[in-house]
Amino acid sequence: MHRLSTFLILTLLYLASSGAPSCLAASPAATPFYTFNQSPLVQIFGLPAAESATIQKPGRFWGLLSSDVANNYTFGDNSREKILLDGESYRTTFAVRYGVADRFEVGADLPLVGYSGGALDGLIEGWHDIFGLPQGGRKQAPHDRLDFDYQRDGRDRLHLASSNFGLGDLRLNGAWQLYQDAGAASTRAVALRASLKLPTGSSERLRGSGSTDLALWLTGCDDYLVSQGRMHLALFGAAGLLALSDADVLPDRQNHLVGFGSFGAGWSPRDWIAFKAQLSSHSPFYRSDLPEMGWTALQLLFGGTLSFTPQTALDIGFSEDVRVSTSPDLGLHLGLSHQF
Repeated sequence: MHRLSTFLILTLLYLASSGAPSCLAASPAATPFYTFNQSPLVQIFGLPAAESATIQKPGRFWGLLSSDVANNYTFGDNSREKILLDGESYRTTFAVRYGVADRFEVGADLPLVGYSGGALDGLIEGWHDIFGLPQGGRKQAPHDRLDFDYQRDGRDRLHLASSNFGLGDLRLNGAWQLYQDAGAASTRAVALRASLKLPTGSSERLRGSGSTDLALWLTGCDDYLVSQGRMHLALFGAAGLLALSDADVLPDRQNHLVGFGSFGAGWSPRDWIAFKAQLSSHSPFYRSDLPEMGWTALQLLFGGTLSFTPQTALDIGFSEDVRVSTSPDLGLHLGLSHQF
């Protein structure tokens, strides 16, 4: 997986070096991180990334290669349920968007999803020790183990302990530019986006859910130019609903309607760099008293963007579970995008 990602990143960098006549409608400071909750019990569904509030112009392509690595360790139980999520997940996404007409774009996301015991457990324990953060039982658990297990009423309902990697659930996307005002001092935009997730990945190996999911959401940004046009300050956000058909994973515990949203801010002191922070949340995907399944998630993403050219940018982000156990302990996000 890592060799494939490296090869594709180098390919996109080569294409970017040729340049292109288009430019970004809003600065990288106004663009959300293209990622979402990577919990193994959540990322199998059609929860979308917020995405940009500006869509592609007619005849223009936007391509993305993103990679998410998430380290999970959480254990919970009550009188009827018990859950253990211990392992690392990997998600590499190939995404494309194309402007088919004025104010309208279409696209698709093809993810590759995998799980293994990983190698970050020791690093995360050291990080927690340095900053005085709770370990939550990490030090008593074996290092670099893969064990996802859920029991209800004494019966195993879900179990994954073998490393695997393969195709995830394909997503088809569309967007309509509802509003855009690119004035001399600011860029304000609102887009209506939709995503249809198809059950192309293996639900048995947690590379898909087995359900067909439809998401509809609004995304907006307000990007200000200050300091004689050399600095950007931006706000961005999104809110929407996700409707799910019956899944193969824990179908009797599944919720069929999930709300989600995000809000963030960015600061770009120069054209080539931006710093961003983003809070993302969603309602539970399952009916459960366990926080890993039945609580509303709240996740913090922070990092920035390096713009190699006006058409090519690299997002580097880290995620933390603000509401503990509702998302992975730590996640790393890399997203290389290019406009053609």
